[in-house]
Amino acid sequence: MDVKIIEDKNNVLLNRRELNFEVTFEGSTPARMDVKNKMAALLNVPLELVVVQRMNNEYGRQKLRGYAKIYEDTARMKKIEEDHILERNKLPETPEEKADAAEVSEE
Repeated sequence: MDVKIIEDKNNVLLNRRELNFEVTFEGSTPARMDVKNKMAALLNVPLELVVVQRMNNEYGRQKLRGYAKIYEDTARMKKIEEDHILERNKLPETPEEKADAAEVSEE
């Protein structure tokens, strides 16, 4: 999977970077979390601050275009982004977090 940044704008008003990107891939369309991980590594930013808004696959091609936002802090991200977008971009829970959640619900 290869990620190419097409446009990178800094939105000072909302304290975020707005990116238009293109992904070329082999096989099946990559998951949102895979694209998010690759972008965070490519741009050297924390994974929890990257929000992939949309990914549109081009019919018959191994390419997709998308739009992502990188926030400066999580508080600002939670204040601006809609709940369903945050749910789509939520990081998967680790086994330790699942065990902690189970202990809290039992008490």
